[in-house]
Amino acid sequence: MQNVLILNPFGILAVLLVVPAVIFTVQDYTTWGRKLFNVVPPLVFAYFLPTLLSTLHIIPTSAPVYNSIKTFVLPASLLLLTLAVDIKGILKLGPKAVIMFLSGTLGIVIGGPLSLWIFRHQLPPDIWKGMAALAGSWIGGGANFIAIGQSVKATETMLAMMVVVDVLVANIWTGILLYLAGESDKIDRKLKADNSAIEELKHKIINFQKSVARIPNTTDYMIMLALSFGCAWLAYQAGNLLPEIGTIISHSTWKIIIITTLGVTFSFTSLKRFEGVGASKLGTVMLYLLIGVIGANADLREVVKYPYLFAMGLTWILFHVLILLGAMKLTRSPLFFMAVGSQANVGGAASAPIVASAFHPALASVGVMLGIAGYVLGTYAALICATLLQWVY
Repeated sequence: MQNVLILNPFGILAVLLVVPAVIFTVQDYTTWGRKLFNVVPPLVFAYFLPTLLSTLHIIPTSAPVYNSIKTFVLPASLLLLTLAVDIKGILKLGPKAVIMFLSGTLGIVIGGPLSLWIFRHQLPPDIWKGMAALAGSWIGGGANFIAIGQSVKATETMLAMMVVVDVLVANIWTGILLYLAGESDKIDRKLKADNSAIEELKHKIINFQKSVARIPNTTDYMIMLALSFGCAWLAYQAGNLLPEIGTIISHSTWKIIIITTLGVTFSFTSLKRFEGVGASKLGTVMLYLLIGVIGANADLREVVKYPYLFAMGLTWILFHVLILLGAMKLTRSPLFFMAVGSQANVGGAASAPIVASAFHPALASVGVMLGIAGYVLGTYAALICATLLQWVY
């Protein structure tokens, strides 16, 4: 610790905020940055730049401020991210969209345990914990990844290995979906899929963020911060009072369940209007702070010891795809619902709109709604997957 350049907690916090600020500035204001981040997602740099900084002893690999961030910033982020979910709007998309989205979730939940069973002798000890966190990411997003990882007590090194698998495998599948989008008409005709619902969606879907968008003021930020951290503290206190059940339902698990449930509950109230002044954007800022903490804690030298991790990840996605294709054929759903349903799980709210836009720009909001729904479902479904993974392990 004495060899580390920055030990002051405020200095560490500053570094963790500067890293994503630089990443997003480069992405938004430079041509080469836009090209780079079209190939390598910003999330990769947000994880691994802090890892590099801690490896170079600029910031420590462990510090009390890291624990505080994970304890309170994580639930605050989850609350703001789930506040925007539009459950009624998702149901209005029609049964095929919902069926394909849930089929994608089912593929992740059962594909993980099956992949673990196949490769269990070639994977690191306690890999089920890292896979549980990855299930949280592939059903919900980065916040769910960290939340489930904390719930099952996965080590920082284990989480770092899962980040590598996540980025590599998820990006390969996203590239395939973007290619298939250009062939959607041929595929739909071959499968005799009915895409009339998509044409109807182009005219009916209202982008909630745009409908409530306005210029935020100081009061808005005061309320959002008070709401998110106030509820985070309440969830923390309540979670500590509830009993632990086995190795899956810990005090941290209760905390995540409580904060997610609060976010969903608030989405049915007037508090939902805060999405119009950037609730999910503020939640994303908090999320990147958390990602920096995980990155600073990581030891990536462990990754090269287990090359079968990537084979496990690809097999996992294969099970996800097979279930989606089966549901797609049975329901005669168009490729659009399969692709966006899959990406809303594996890619989340950030990339699902991109895949949806590849079919038609007007359909981007479908990806937004399903992606945000993944934040909610990610907590509950990943806990089910974690139970199955532990059973297989």
